[in-house]
Amino acid sequence: MEKNGTQESRIIQPQMEEKPRVRNITDHIRELSRHSSDFYQHLEMQSLYVDTYQDITYPNSSVQLHSHNFHELIYCRNASNVEYLVGSERYKLQNGDLVIIAPGTSHCPILSSDMTEPYVRYILWLSEEFIALLNTFFPDNRLLHSSGTTLLRTAGTRWEYIGSLFRSGVMETEIQQEGWEVAVVANTLNILTHLHRANLDTQSKPLVAEKAELLDQVLAYIEQHLAERITLADVAKHFFISESTITQTFRRKMGISFYRYVTQRRLISAKAIIEKGIPLEAVAEQVGFSDYSAFFRAFKQEFSISPRQYRKRLSVPENRNP
Repeated sequence: MEKNGTQESRIIQPQMEEKPRVRNITDHIRELSRHSSDFYQHLEMQSLYVDTYQDITYPNSSVQLHSHNFHELIYCRNASNVEYLVGSERYKLQNGDLVIIAPGTSHCPILSSDMTEPYVRYILWLSEEFIALLNTFFPDNRLLHSSGTTLLRTAGTRWEYIGSLFRSGVMETEIQQEGWEVAVVANTLNILTHLHRANLDTQSKPLVAEKAELLDQVLAYIEQHLAERITLADVAKHFFISESTITQTFRRKMGISFYRYVTQRRLISAKAIIEKGIPLEAVAEQVGFSDYSAFFRAFKQEFSISPRQYRKRLSVPENRNP
């Protein structure tokens, strides 16, 4: 195993019942990456309020579709030949781009086969507890809303310096001098203040989704029919194309099969519904599984934890009258 974001040929599912005993979030990423090729599905925050680190994905690697139960801010240091999928929309990234992802939102980078340099980014995670505290002082918060995504382009604008603020937080985490946790939180508040200003700047450059191609159309179809039965044959018929065309498109662009993507997307949606307290049998039905046993097996295989254990971990009571 080289560094963060690389994959290992032998897959060992991590034990999710206990958090790894690691020094900080950087060590946590490295520890998980040694045990699973889809470790992004298993990442959890290591601090109560803010985590920040640098992540690197090397050529000929892939990052699985995933979601988190916290806000994620991504600052792209090197994004050559990298696109980003958020929900069913795809964006072409450049150096200096910022992606702010709300909890429960499915996302992943799409790495080109022509990629010759590693995809490098600074990551900032904000817990719901931190957001709640922030909202008491900053009620007009348009960046960190409960749904959707904010994308900003800083290159060529007066906001390019924001990248250096992200780097400062990462350096505090890596060096860990006395008081570094307080410094990270203070630096995060500074980042959010400047991002808020950049977002309000009429001359800023928000990212616009790429023109819809076949992949985007199929992804949108999956989103619209997530609770229904979805087959490769039906999708091919809907778009008047061959099944092999769809299969090849997913393999080439996403690095996984069509059905694997559909399952991942269903399970990510299931996590968000579980957090609302919906009965687990109803959750399975709402995300398109034929029965609860099939949902249980898929969830346990994907996340190494059962749906009920996941709900217990979140301390979410079951709502019998959803």
